[in-house]
Amino acid sequence: MKKIVFGLLLVAMGIGGYFAWRHWEESRNGHHAEYLELYGNVEIRRTNLGFRVSGRIESIAFEEGDFVKQGEVIATLDRRPNEETLAVAQAQLDRAVAELERMENGSRPQEIEQARATLAEYRASLRLQAAELERAEKLLPTKAISQSEYDAILAQRDEAEAKVRRGAETLNLLEEGSRQEDVAIARAHLAEAKANLDRANTALEDTALLCPNDGVILTRIEEPGAVVQAGQNVVTLSLKDAVWIYVYVPEPELGKVAPGMKAEIYTDTHRAKPYPGQVGSISPEAEFTPKNVETPQLRTNLVYRVRIIAEAPDNGLQQGMPVTVRLLLETNDHGRALTP
Repeated sequence: MKKIVFGLLLVAMGIGGYFAWRHWEESRNGHHAEYLELYGNVEIRRTNLGFRVSGRIESIAFEEGDFVKQGEVIATLDRRPNEETLAVAQAQLDRAVAELERMENGSRPQEIEQARATLAEYRASLRLQAAELERAEKLLPTKAISQSEYDAILAQRDEAEAKVRRGAETLNLLEEGSRQEDVAIARAHLAEAKANLDRANTALEDTALLCPNDGVILTRIEEPGAVVQAGQNVVTLSLKDAVWIYVYVPEPELGKVAPGMKAEIYTDTHRAKPYPGQVGSISPEAEFTPKNVETPQLRTNLVYRVRIIAEAPDNGLQQGMPVTVRLLLETNDHGRALTP
């Protein structure tokens, strides 16, 4: 029993000696540590996730509370409607490519030869009709033919001339090829078809809902089989790394706080193991302390909101959890806090 008591005394003396030495070191430098204790609640960034396209939910791979890594597929839509749209867009692109090639390549040699043969036929017919008209003009004064017969021969000659002009224009068009305006229109149709194909591919990729950051599924808002619209919330994700605490500093203590100051974050669960953190930002506007912060004596006072960023958060810091934050202040030998 005496040995136990003696051992406890040695331990107590050792602890006391350590704190005495630490106080002496701080006093020698003209400073000693003082804590500013504040209260607040954990805030975790969350995001509502949904598909960029509409459709019927085919599967959801995670339950509420599951941890999800960045890039993992959270949910999928039925792909068939988008696959059909993609097939149509591909066919439209193929047609646009063929149309542009036809415009740029011009007419085939066989088509040009055919047009030349047709023009030669029209010219031969014109020569025949011209000879018939010449004979009719000689016979008309002698009354060998009637006026109506002469008029019919004249009309046939005029028709033959029109066919020759039409055949010549057709041959010229085939030999010159497509107009630049028509080629430009075909190229525009091709660009439009490519854009539609890219959009169809993107829509098909968007049938898979990917996790943007590491986090935990808080809520499954929809279930497989539900038909959702583009942008409709499907799950709520709590991000892992973005964790901070909002604390509220009274105006007399505001001068002691500055961005970048180190902080210790204490929870009721792990009182002996604080989380490291630092002051991230200080609100420039005063406000009343929220009622969910357990500081009744400050609720009617104006305070300034300070965001404390947790540097190494884990599952021990949950959304809305009340915590205590200690900011280490440097003070002089007279007990006055130094301005940060």
